[in-house]
Amino acid sequence: CISPEEVNEEDMEKILETVIKRGHHSVLEHASFTFLIDGISRVTSHQLVRHRIASYSQQSQRYVPLNNPSVVIPASIKENEEALKIFNNAVEKAWEAYRKLVSLGIHPEDARYILPQATKTSIVVTMNARELYHFLSLRLCYRAQREIRDLAIKIFREVMSVAPKLFKYVGPRCKILGYCPEEYKECPLYKNIIKGIRTEL
Repeated sequence: CISPEEVNEEDMEKILETVIKRGHHSVLEHASFTFLIDGISRVTSHQLVRHRIASYSQQSQRYVPLNNPSVVIPASIKENEEALKIFNNAVEKAWEAYRKLVSLGIHPEDARYILPQATKTSIVVTMNARELYHFLSLRLCYRAQREIRDLAIKIFREVMSVAPKLFKYVGPRCKILGYCPEEYKECPLYKNIIKGIRTEL
Protein backbone atom coordinates (compact mmCIF):
# COMPACT_ATOMS: atom_id res chain seq x y z
CA CYS A 1 0.00 0.00 0.00
CA ILE A 2 2.82 2.40 0.84
CA SER A 3 5.79 0.82 -0.93
CA PRO A 4 7.19 0.84 -4.48
CA GLU A 5 6.75 -2.23 -6.67
CA GLU A 6 10.06 -3.80 -5.69
CA VAL A 7 11.68 -3.61 -2.26
CA ASN A 8 14.70 -5.34 -0.80
CA GLU A 9 14.62 -7.27 2.48
CA GLU A 10 15.99 -4.36 4.53
CA ASP A 11 13.37 -1.95 3.19
CA MET A 12 10.63 -4.55 3.68
CA GLU A 13 11.56 -4.84 7.36
CA LYS A 14 11.32 -1.05 7.76
CA ILE A 15 7.95 -0.96 5.98
CA LEU A 16 6.64 -3.80 8.15
CA GLU A 17 7.75 -2.02 11.32
CA THR A 18 6.12 1.22 10.13
CA VAL A 19 2.73 -0.31 9.32
CA ILE A 20 2.62 -2.20 12.63
CA LYS A 21 3.60 0.83 14.72
CA ARG A 22 1.09 3.06 12.91
CA GLY A 23 -1.71 0.53 13.33
CA HIS A 24 -2.14 -0.24 9.62
CA HIS A 25 -2.74 -3.89 10.45
CA SER A 26 -4.77 -4.84 7.38
CA VAL A 27 -1.55 -5.86 5.63
CA LEU A 28 -1.00 -8.49 8.34
CA GLU A 29 -4.09 -10.34 7.12
CA HIS A 30 -2.18 -11.64 4.10
CA ALA A 31 0.02 -13.90 6.25
CA SER A 32 -1.70 -17.01 7.61
CA PHE A 33 -0.56 -19.66 10.06
CA THR A 34 -2.03 -23.12 10.65
CA PHE A 35 -1.67 -25.06 13.89
CA LEU A 36 -2.56 -28.64 14.81
CA ILE A 37 -3.49 -28.49 18.48
CA ASP A 38 -3.85 -31.83 20.24
CA GLY A 39 -4.86 -32.75 23.77
CA ILE A 40 -6.59 -29.58 24.94
CA SER A 41 -9.82 -29.69 26.91
CA ARG A 42 -13.21 -28.82 25.49
CA VAL A 43 -13.14 -25.88 27.92
CA THR A 44 -10.16 -24.41 26.10
CA SER A 45 -11.40 -25.28 22.61
CA HIS A 46 -14.60 -23.36 23.38
CA GLN A 47 -12.55 -20.34 24.43
CA LEU A 48 -10.38 -20.69 21.34
CA VAL A 49 -13.24 -20.67 18.82
CA ARG A 50 -14.52 -17.39 20.26
CA HIS A 51 -11.79 -15.81 18.15
CA ARG A 52 -14.03 -15.67 15.12
CA ILE A 53 -11.64 -14.42 12.43
CA ALA A 54 -10.11 -17.86 12.04
CA SER A 55 -10.86 -21.27 10.56
CA TYR A 56 -11.37 -24.34 12.73
CA SER A 57 -11.68 -28.09 12.18
CA GLN A 58 -12.28 -29.93 15.45
CA GLN A 59 -12.23 -33.65 16.14
CA SER A 60 -15.77 -35.00 16.12
CA GLN A 61 -17.23 -36.74 19.16
CA ARG A 62 -20.00 -37.91 16.85
CA TYR A 63 -17.86 -39.99 14.50
CA VAL A 64 -14.58 -40.60 16.39
CA PRO A 65 -14.91 -43.50 18.86
CA LEU A 66 -14.38 -42.52 22.49
CA ASN A 67 -13.22 -45.61 24.34
CA ASN A 68 -11.24 -44.52 27.37
CA PRO A 69 -11.32 -41.47 29.64
CA SER A 70 -8.90 -38.87 28.35
CA VAL A 71 -9.14 -35.57 30.18
CA VAL A 72 -7.19 -32.44 31.06
CA ILE A 73 -6.74 -31.96 34.81
CA PRO A 74 -6.18 -28.35 35.94
CA ALA A 75 -3.04 -27.81 38.02
CA SER A 76 -5.04 -26.50 40.99
CA ILE A 77 -6.86 -29.84 41.15
CA LYS A 78 -3.72 -31.92 40.58
CA GLU A 79 -2.04 -30.20 43.50
CA ASN A 80 -4.92 -30.93 45.91
CA GLU A 81 -5.13 -34.61 46.81
CA GLU A 82 -8.74 -34.51 47.98
CA ALA A 83 -9.86 -32.44 44.99
CA LEU A 84 -8.09 -34.83 42.62
CA LYS A 85 -9.98 -37.81 44.10
CA ILE A 86 -13.31 -36.01 43.62
CA PHE A 87 -12.37 -35.03 40.08
CA ASN A 88 -11.22 -38.50 39.02
CA ASN A 89 -14.29 -40.11 40.57
CA ALA A 90 -16.64 -37.75 38.71
CA VAL A 91 -14.80 -38.32 35.42
CA GLU A 92 -14.94 -42.10 35.78
CA LYS A 93 -18.66 -42.03 36.57
CA ALA A 94 -19.35 -39.82 33.55
CA TRP A 95 -17.43 -42.14 31.22
CA GLU A 96 -19.06 -45.21 32.74
CA ALA A 97 -22.47 -43.64 32.07
CA TYR A 98 -21.39 -42.80 28.50
CA ARG A 99 -20.37 -46.41 27.82
CA LYS A 100 -23.64 -47.72 29.31
CA LEU A 101 -25.69 -45.37 27.15
CA VAL A 102 -23.85 -46.51 24.03
CA SER A 103 -24.35 -50.17 25.03
CA LEU A 104 -28.09 -49.46 25.29
CA GLY A 105 -28.09 -48.38 21.66
CA ILE A 106 -27.88 -44.63 22.25
CA HIS A 107 -25.94 -43.01 19.43
CA PRO A 108 -22.58 -41.53 20.50
CA GLU A 109 -23.74 -38.11 19.28
CA ASP A 110 -26.40 -38.20 22.03
CA ALA A 111 -24.45 -40.16 24.66
CA ARG A 112 -21.63 -37.60 24.54
CA TYR A 113 -23.84 -35.03 26.27
CA ILE A 114 -22.84 -36.60 29.57
CA LEU A 115 -19.09 -36.26 29.05
CA PRO A 116 -17.17 -33.63 31.06
CA GLN A 117 -15.76 -30.47 29.52
CA ALA A 118 -12.34 -31.71 30.61
CA THR A 119 -12.49 -34.29 27.79
CA LYS A 120 -9.52 -33.90 25.47
CA THR A 121 -9.93 -32.87 21.85
CA SER A 122 -7.88 -32.05 18.79
CA ILE A 123 -8.39 -29.04 16.55
CA VAL A 124 -6.77 -27.50 13.48
CA VAL A 125 -6.68 -23.71 13.60
CA THR A 126 -5.78 -21.23 10.87
CA MET A 127 -5.37 -17.56 11.79
CA ASN A 128 -3.93 -14.64 9.92
CA ALA A 129 -1.22 -12.55 11.57
CA ARG A 130 -3.61 -9.74 12.48
CA GLU A 131 -5.90 -12.10 14.37
CA LEU A 132 -2.89 -13.72 16.03
CA TYR A 133 -1.87 -10.30 17.36
CA HIS A 134 -5.36 -9.97 18.83
CA PHE A 135 -5.50 -13.54 20.16
CA LEU A 136 -2.07 -13.31 21.80
CA SER A 137 -2.75 -9.88 23.32
CA LEU A 138 -5.71 -11.37 25.21
CA ARG A 139 -4.54 -14.90 25.94
CA LEU A 140 -0.97 -14.14 27.02
CA CYS A 141 -2.44 -12.07 29.84
CA TYR A 142 -2.04 -13.53 33.33
CA ARG A 143 -5.79 -13.09 33.80
CA ALA A 144 -6.44 -15.64 31.05
CA GLN A 145 -7.22 -19.17 32.24
CA ARG A 146 -4.04 -21.16 32.65
CA GLU A 147 -4.66 -23.79 29.98
CA ILE A 148 -5.36 -21.31 27.19
CA ARG A 149 -2.51 -19.08 28.36
CA ASP A 150 -0.16 -22.07 28.13
CA LEU A 151 -1.48 -22.69 24.62
CA ALA A 152 -0.97 -19.02 23.70
CA ILE A 153 2.64 -19.18 24.92
CA LYS A 154 3.28 -22.21 22.69
CA ILE A 155 1.69 -20.48 19.70
CA PHE A 156 3.72 -17.34 20.43
CA ARG A 157 6.95 -19.34 20.48
CA GLU A 158 6.04 -21.12 17.25
CA VAL A 159 5.30 -17.94 15.29
CA MET A 160 8.39 -16.24 16.70
CA SER A 161 10.51 -19.16 15.49
CA VAL A 162 9.33 -18.73 11.88
CA ALA A 163 8.47 -15.01 11.64
CA PRO A 164 10.25 -13.06 14.40
CA LYS A 165 10.17 -9.76 12.51
CA LEU A 166 6.44 -10.04 11.89
CA PHE A 167 5.64 -10.72 15.55
CA LYS A 168 8.27 -8.45 17.07
CA TYR A 169 5.67 -6.28 18.79
CA VAL A 170 3.23 -8.97 19.93
CA GLY A 171 2.50 -9.46 23.62
CA PRO A 172 -0.18 -9.15 26.29
CA ARG A 173 -2.19 -5.94 26.28
CA CYS A 174 -0.16 -4.37 29.08
CA LYS A 175 2.94 -4.63 26.90
CA ILE A 176 1.14 -3.06 23.94
CA LEU A 177 -0.78 -0.39 25.83
CA GLY A 178 1.78 0.41 28.53
CA TYR A 179 -0.79 -0.09 31.29
CA CYS A 180 -2.96 -2.94 32.59
CA PRO A 181 -6.57 -2.69 31.37
CA GLU A 182 -7.44 -5.52 33.77
CA GLU A 183 -6.12 -3.50 36.72
CA TYR A 184 -4.29 -6.61 37.91
CA LYS A 185 -1.50 -4.85 39.75
CA GLU A 186 -0.09 -8.02 41.30
CA CYS A 187 0.69 -9.50 37.86
CA PRO A 188 4.46 -10.17 37.67
CA LEU A 189 4.47 -9.66 33.91
CA TYR A 190 2.82 -6.24 34.23
CA LYS A 191 5.29 -5.15 36.93
CA ASN A 192 8.25 -6.04 34.73
CA ILE A 193 6.80 -4.39 31.64
CA ILE A 194 6.04 -1.16 33.49
CA LYS A 195 9.61 -1.17 34.83
CA GLY A 196 10.85 -1.56 31.27
CA ILE A 197 12.25 -5.03 31.86
CA ARG A 198 11.98 -7.43 28.92
CA THR A 199 10.09 -10.45 30.20
CA GLU A 200 10.37 -13.81 28.48
CA LEU A 201 7.06 -15.62 28.07
